[in-house]
Amino acid sequence: MIFVKSLVYNILIYLGIIICCLIGIPLLILPSFFLRRLSALLGWYFIFITKNVLNTTVNISGLENLNKADKFFIASAHQSMFETFVYNYIVPNGFFILKKELMSIPIFNLFLKKLNCVPINRGKITKKNLNFSDHIFKNISEGKILIIFPQGTRVPCNEKYPLKKGVTRIYKNLKIGCLPVKLNTGNFWPKNSFIKYPGEINFVFREFIEPNLSKEKFLEKLENSIYN
Repeated sequence: MIFVKSLVYNILIYLGIIICCLIGIPLLILPSFFLRRLSALLGWYFIFITKNVLNTTVNISGLENLNKADKFFIASAHQSMFETFVYNYIVPNGFFILKKELMSIPIFNLFLKKLNCVPINRGKITKKNLNFSDHIFKNISEGKILIIFPQGTRVPCNEKYPLKKGVTRIYKNLKIGCLPVKLNTGNFWPKNSFIKYPGEINFVFREFIEPNLSKEKFLEKLENSIYN
């Protein structure tokens, strides 16, 4: 039964992605507002299909913390592909830092550019990498919210993984607060797994981390918020 439900779920999920991509192509010539609305709709569709095909509920708590400051960034645990789409629904004015390789995918890279995503060449020091804070701050000054995955990759649920140094660089350079998010999507959608498991998904927006803390204190608070 789990296999059959997973098969139906995967078909519907990827069909939804394909349809949204086709609809999104003509939206590329319009203001980004329209593509953002489509991305938010796709995020809602993920939640809808998850609930109605797999009988897996999606709970989102702590959204009031989004109003704790005018400018901040979100640092989220990363366990599956699920949250990368659903965040477009939860935070419709968000944008991501992503690995440069994604910008080489035809058509898809146009969507990423239109949504103000910021590519970075991970593990290398380049002129673009050194200036990426300028691109991020420009987006934030326009009212958008940065969403990053400080673990740098999808990590199994309940497994602690050292956070990348880049998150402290962003925190220090931007001089804004951070809103951590703990989640458990890996229990439902394990990395590289065809099978999707029923249960309960929780997105928990934790307590706001104020700006201008020391690197050590910031990392301590962020790790506690994501892992505990």
